[in-house]
Amino acid sequence: MKLLVTGGAGFIGSHFIRHILAKYPDYQVINLDKLTYAGNLENCKDYAKNPNYRFKKGDIVDKKLVDQLAAEVDVIVNIAAETHVDNSIEGPTVFLETNVMGTQNLLETARNHGHGRFIQVSTDEVYGDRLEGSFKENDMLKPSSPYSASKAAGDLLCLAYKRTYGTPVIISRCSNNYGSHQYPEKLIPFFIKKLLAGEKVPLYGNGTNVRDWLHVSDHCKAIDLILHKGKVGEIYNVSANEEHSNLEVTRILLKIFGLPEDKIEYTEDRPGHDLRYSVDASKIKSELGWTPEVKFEEGFRAMVEWYKTNSK
Repeated sequence: MKLLVTGGAGFIGSHFIRHILAKYPDYQVINLDKLTYAGNLENCKDYAKNPNYRFKKGDIVDKKLVDQLAAEVDVIVNIAAETHVDNSIEGPTVFLETNVMGTQNLLETARNHGHGRFIQVSTDEVYGDRLEGSFKENDMLKPSSPYSASKAAGDLLCLAYKRTYGTPVIISRCSNNYGSHQYPEKLIPFFIKKLLAGEKVPLYGNGTNVRDWLHVSDHCKAIDLILHKGKVGEIYNVSANEEHSNLEVTRILLKIFGLPEDKIEYTEDRPGHDLRYSVDASKIKSELGWTPEVKFEEGFRAMVEWYKTNSK
């Protein structure tokens, strides 16, 4: 199989390519990445010389480039995205360009080349927040931020292309990922870097916002299953059912570092801050046999050790 993986120099993308090359030594992967601030070829250096791997710098909105690369592959796995909520609040335009127009460009290319599969890697944030229970795949989308709205728009385009043109799309919606190589703008790596520098950690509001944490290796295994066994036109939620408030995560981190709670600096809350994310992953478990393997405490400690070793 020949894959075009977009956003492959980013956090999730680089882990996914590593997983694919290790598990399927006869597969070929083209990594298309714009190398924005969150994309780094250092994330890919351990497999950069693999003969089945090739990197191409470029933007998914570039029609000519995407068409050229798509002609060489069987499937597209779209992981490229602008993802940071705070950045989307400050400047939403680039989120629309990449997450909506970029996705549409990839879909059009996949349609023209008759690809076997198009995997759209999305987020649980498209559902909005929920105080009780968990979202299922057929629940209404109610995004809260420009970021999540742009991802929801991309998802809807995928479903529209499936119905209108028969494009073989499959959508995954994952909960918050964590693990090594994550750009330190997200909560866990950001706080780790702050503590390594001897600084306080800025916690939004009172820290009661809840997120469901998923180790990136478990997420990559889920995408792998969706790619090979998922049903065309379907949506699969991916979640490890590891719900923790931001305050709880911060306290665990302080405990690992052996630091007191006065290292927490409570700050003004983010506009439109979602209270709780929770998705029901029973579908991917029952239909595709996926189960998360990394326990939160175990993965969390390993992540801290990685940043201690790799901090600059």
